[in-house]
Parts: sequence; C-alpha cells; structure tokens
Amino acid sequence: MEVSHTIINLIIFVLAIYVGYHVVWTVTPALHTPLMAVTNAVSAIIIVGAMLAASLTEGLIGQVAGTVAVALAAVNVFGGFLVTQRMLEMFKKKEPKAKPVAAAIKEEHA
Repeated sequence: MEVSHTIINLIIFVLAIYVGYHVVWTVTPALHTPLMAVTNAVSAIIIVGAMLAASLTEGLIGQVAGTVAVALAAVNVFGGFLVTQRMLEMFKKKEPKAKPVAAAIKEEHA
C-alpha cells in the first residue's frame, strides 16, 4: 500500500503547526527576541525553498503557489525584522533628557 505524497505533506504540515504552536507559547519572555531572529532565518530558508519549488514546477498552479509563497515569506521576513528591531530598542539605555535652555542658564548663574 502506497501513501499519497499529498497525504504525507498534509501530515507534516499539521505536525509543524502543532509543534510551532507549543514552541511559541511555552517560551519564556526573555527568549522572545532570539525566537524572532530564528523565525526570520527560517522564513528566509522558506523563501529559498519556494523559489526552487516555483522554478522546478511544470504546472501553472505550482508556479503561482510558489510565487505567492515567496511573496508571503518576504513580507514575513520584513515584518519580523521590524518587530525584532523594536524589541531590541526596548533594551537600550535611554539617554537623559536635555534640560531646557532657560533652566540651564538659571543654574549657571545661581
């Protein structure tokens, strides 16, 4: 008995969703930034795979699906880098605010 490739791919997809859900929701808050960086790397790998799939597929549906996958993964990578940048900015030390000029002059002459 031979199992269809579609069924095998569907099983892998469902298992990936299950594992991904549990990995993301059980990670401690301190590890969210590294998790985002790894997710961006995985999305970049998905872009390469989708480009290969789109170029090697002979049917129009496969080529369109591969092209859509490349576009969606590119949006995901771009958004992931923006979110990671904002998360890293939260860890930077904030510079003290400059005093108003009038207050600085008043302190010098006091």
